[in-house]
Amino acid sequence: MDDAATATLRSLLRHRLDLIADHAFRDRDPAAHLDALRTVSEEITAWQETHRHEIPRRLDHFLTSCSYEKALRFVDSGGTWMGH
Repeated sequence: MDDAATATLRSLLRHRLDLIADHAFRDRDPAAHLDALRTVSEEITAWQETHRHEIPRRLDHFLTSCSYEKALRFVDSGGTWMGH
């Protein structure tokens, strides 16, 4: 997986986690918040489909399971994080 692909995934994962944590956005406009979450989740899925043949199986597992915090830790660790 090249650096640009890794940076894109990292950005998508962080964006999704930031959206989840944005309670003010959720409380102010629940529909828009849900739409934003749906959009970024679809972008993560599209990224995974595009790169599935080149990513480690563990990362693929985290993405397939929607374990996005684990996926981000895996990416941030350079693929060495072996959390459960």
